[in-house]
Amino acid sequence: MMKKTVCMLLALLMLLGLAACGGGTAQEAPAEEGFRPALDPSAACQLSVVGGYSNFEALEAEFDRFHEYYPNVELMYTKVDDYNNMIGTVLNGDDAPDIYVNYSWMVGREQYSASIDHAENLADPALGIDLDCIRSNILLNTEDGTLPMVPVFSNTYGMLVNSDLFEKEGLSVPTNYPELVAVCRAFREKGYANPMMGFSNEETTSLFTVTIYPFFCELVAADSEAVSKLNALDPAAGEYLRPALEKIVQFLNDGCVDLDGCAEIENNYDAVILRFFEGDVPMMTCSGDTVSGTKKRESRSEAFIAEPFDYTFVPVPMSDEGAVFLDMPNLQFSVNKDSANLEMANEFMRFLITSEELNEMAQNKGLVSPTKDLSFNSVYAAFGAVPESRILSPEVFGLSEDAVTQLRQAVYAVGTGAMTVEEAVAGYGSFGQ
Repeated sequence: MMKKTVCMLLALLMLLGLAACGGGTAQEAPAEEGFRPALDPSAACQLSVVGGYSNFEALEAEFDRFHEYYPNVELMYTKVDDYNNMIGTVLNGDDAPDIYVNYSWMVGREQYSASIDHAENLADPALGIDLDCIRSNILLNTEDGTLPMVPVFSNTYGMLVNSDLFEKEGLSVPTNYPELVAVCRAFREKGYANPMMGFSNEETTSLFTVTIYPFFCELVAADSEAVSKLNALDPAAGEYLRPALEKIVQFLNDGCVDLDGCAEIENNYDAVILRFFEGDVPMMTCSGDTVSGTKKRESRSEAFIAEPFDYTFVPVPMSDEGAVFLDMPNLQFSVNKDSANLEMANEFMRFLITSEELNEMAQNKGLVSPTKDLSFNSVYAAFGAVPESRILSPEVFGLSEDAVTQLRQAVYAVGTGAMTVEEAVAGYGSFGQ
């Protein structure tokens, strides 16, 4: 009887213990969170990563975090000069990297074939990489279903907003084009000479591109025939540009920007940020790349130091229906399938491609995270609030870099008055030639 009683008590204690742990079945048990090493933690090797950044402190911080799991693995980042033209040579050399920066626009271009040919298929389920944490619309869609690269940062176009000025003047950040025009008018009436500014001295990432490219994508994203003709640089495809070109003319005629004031901005990075930090510009158009440099430049602006203000980054609402979040990969990583340390290279990617690590790295670098949750960063939170129906990505509908270049040059020519809309429409396919 005593033995039977002891056994019953032990069984009861075991049941209570299971209940305290959250249930007795694997399905009921809470999922374990965080990265867990899949290889021997004592493994030793050297992993090399190459890219075009002159410094990559955010990535090196990830090296340190990975080192906590694998203390004998050394990771090193190396900048390659003239990266886009040299990456093929580097990959085909004796000291080829284990992981390297890649770009979607290199796909299908013969001179960059090595960057794709050397890439491992990161969509292979056997690798265990959590691709679900990344916004699916910025994952490269290849014809064969493989995934040669994964975005670690993303990019978009929008405008820096001086939140304090909007609050001071009792105005709301515009969410559609009529509101944008009305807000610019209201700021001018209150004595602001330049309600909206942006870089205008060169075609690349000028205020014309930043404002009109998302609007243009909204026009053609659902039209596969239009995208096909635009990518083929068919001169007849110039007609697809007409609504966007007419919109930029309307934008200028509505007095949203003062081009003379914009001409004083020397570049679309340092100069744009420092001009915005003077504190008298409610809205400044730019790319996410530009925004990434704001935090470090707060201490370089005497005006901002004297009178700091809150700011955020929001889409430019060029459509009557609302703003478009043009979601684009910024920097992507590939694993060299011929790496001598392939298992550990894949393990680092499995560690890095998580919401926690990607958000941490994006926060440190100041760029847009590729993950599904942007609320963690107040500067970019507005993009996370854009409805899914108004999020567009060239990765999905397939607009080529060549077609985008034609658009950029056409809208720049029209915006600066060098061409009429008719001339720019007729010139499609010939810009830059």
